[in-house]
Amino acid sequence: MSDIITLKSLCEELKIDPREAREKLRAAIGDAKVNPELAMARKPRTPWQWVKGSSAEKEARRALSN
Repeated sequence: MSDIITLKSLCEELKIDPREAREKLRAAIGDAKVNPELAMARKPRTPWQWVKGSSAEKEARRALSN
């Protein structure tokens, strides 16, 4: 099984508020042309989580760093 990274661990690593992070991610998936992998990986009513090292995780990190 592959490693999973959650939004909680990502927020702790980047030292940002989880509520603010969710807002940024929602905005990022709204623009599917800029973040296609992030938009495809998101499933409604499920926790924010990604496979470690995936392109969706990289897009999430980029969205949270802006």
